[in-house]
Amino acid sequence: MTIRTYQAGDEMAQIAIYNSAAAELPRFKPATLDDVRRRLFAPDFDPSTRFFALDNDQVVGYASFQPSGRISYPWCKPGSERFAEPLLQAVLTAMKKQGLTKAFAAYRGDWPTVRDYFIKQGFTQTREMVSFVIDLADLPTPAARPGGLLTDVKAEDIPALFALAPAVVRSQTVEELGQHLLHNPYFGPGASFVLRSRADQSPIAIGLLVVKTGYANPLQVDANMPCFRLGAFGTEGLSWKRINGMFSFLARPGQTFTPCGLDLIREAAIRLEPTDLGHLAAQCPSDAPELMRFYQSYFRKQGSFPIFEKAL
Repeated sequence: MTIRTYQAGDEMAQIAIYNSAAAELPRFKPATLDDVRRRLFAPDFDPSTRFFALDNDQVVGYASFQPSGRISYPWCKPGSERFAEPLLQAVLTAMKKQGLTKAFAAYRGDWPTVRDYFIKQGFTQTREMVSFVIDLADLPTPAARPGGLLTDVKAEDIPALFALAPAVVRSQTVEELGQHLLHNPYFGPGASFVLRSRADQSPIAIGLLVVKTGYANPLQVDANMPCFRLGAFGTEGLSWKRINGMFSFLARPGQTFTPCGLDLIREAAIRLEPTDLGHLAAQCPSDAPELMRFYQSYFRKQGSFPIFEKAL
């Protein structure tokens, strides 16, 4: 048995392995050469993050990881499942060498083979990512005026915004959150807006609305697929599914949380008036209880997928 990193030409073997190993799983979608090449030929692709198992010089399995700590299931050709654990160990060892401290996996909840494998390997399900949607016609009636002042986000706001819900955002530093909000290549700095205290104009909540023609319609996607939605707080630094009409917010915990959320939804609806969109989409980690209660109260659930984590 040989475990090595990616070499040019491995993409065809990868496609064949995945399509044979996952074919019987619910809602299976075959991988295509374009799908794989899009990832492998991306400017930031690192060959040292993708491992292949060889048996008699034939590729029989593969596994990979991303800088965010997300790992793939070790897919193997039927009959070669014994290579799964060596592949996983190669991935985890490489992650440790790169200084990563946690690995996580995200797959469909109705793929029990994958779920059971990660649990057997010492991973724990820590949360679900839950996706929601609401038709604009069903939005709650807003207050006569917002409880605070609404403005665009400024660079000097980022430290206060970072402190709003540090347990929700994945950004590790103020600088990372600022880069995500103000210099994101997939939505402009005008996508985010701040609700400020009328007393001292300090930030008390932030909303984010992603609107772009060409991004997916949330009513036409499978919300149980393990896709993190662009713009959802708690997905910073991950690989995203770009959704048109995506809304997300953070607010200080406590009695003002829901009023702030409603004010921000009101602003999002106003910003949608020049468009032909008739909905808002959202996504929330299940271990953010106030956010979950808010979305469950005002949006309708579309689907969810589990997250499995392991400390390295």
